[in-house]
Amino acid sequence: MTDTTMTKVQSKSQATDKSRTSVATEIDKVIIGSIAAFTGVVGLWSLACIASAMFQAGGPLQLVGGWFKAVSGM
Repeated sequence: MTDTTMTKVQSKSQATDKSRTSVATEIDKVIIGSIAAFTGVVGLWSLACIASAMFQAGGPLQLVGGWFKAVSGM
């Protein structure tokens, strides 16, 4: 009788552990997706900033030259 009771208790706890694991896996997927989306948005924003800076400076060489002048203080 005790073996049967122990078997039922063990099977219930295994089912609960599996459902908790699947919920944790789904949460992890959402977090990873959110981080990937945020990374993509930041990447696009940085490209837009660099393109705007190159346009304002007059080209990539002028942008680099202006950056060196700003850093060196000339």
